[in-house]
Amino acid sequence: MNPITLQKFRASGFHLGTWLSLGSPVIAELVGLCGFDWLLIDLEHGAVGESALFASLQALRGSRSAVIVRVGAPHPDLIQRALDWGADGIMVPHVDTAEQARAAVRAARFAPHGTRGFSRSVRALDYGLAQEPPSAAPLVLAQIESAAAVSHADDIAAVEGIDVLFVGPADLNFELKATEAPLAYTECLRRVAEAARAAGKQAGILNRNAQDAAALHAQGYAVQAIDSDLAILRQRYQDLVSRFSVMPEARQPAR
Repeated sequence: MNPITLQKFRASGFHLGTWLSLGSPVIAELVGLCGFDWLLIDLEHGAVGESALFASLQALRGSRSAVIVRVGAPHPDLIQRALDWGADGIMVPHVDTAEQARAAVRAARFAPHGTRGFSRSVRALDYGLAQEPPSAAPLVLAQIESAAAVSHADDIAAVEGIDVLFVGPADLNFELKATEAPLAYTECLRRVAEAARAAGKQAGILNRNAQDAAALHAQGYAVQAIDSDLAILRQRYQDLVSRFSVMPEARQPAR
């Protein structure tokens, strides 16, 4: 972990990120050179296995982007492995209560503030060349993806060690409709942003439409991931096919 990178992420201001879902170290290395404030490697829904995660983290060594790993579940062993391998922080999906948020923080921190196991031989400590763990605590982003999480947003935001309340729009929208919750999505966004602001924390969101960035920022969403490697490639491929599918057939050479 780079203390300067963590300090910049925790400072106020707009933090531009993007999603890495394909598990390609080449794409990770390229994106890491492009100047994003932070990157998210997705182990929950992405095509990223543990070997690809390790290689992607290696490819991002020296990048000025904060590297966050979204674990597939809030299991301490998954959280520890991502951090031992060199991630700057974790994103934990489906954090519905303050107790779940506290459990995530405990799993990410060493004693006396947590229960994370300590080994000097891991990549995060340069395979034993570093003698002490990083002085800065890893970043912890709690995903708000349900009506229950929105209702507990104030309590989650108040948990020491939680840096960002991060809305998962797909899950939240799906859950609101599936359960016929009496909350509108826009109202959920307002409540989460207000909870984060009141606790002196940041609010974040995965933004699939770059044109919405300014409006979301005005609402309080300073931590935004704009699209993903998969979506960017898909859109570009579709644009190319759409553009050139209308080309006239090549003229056949005369015989």
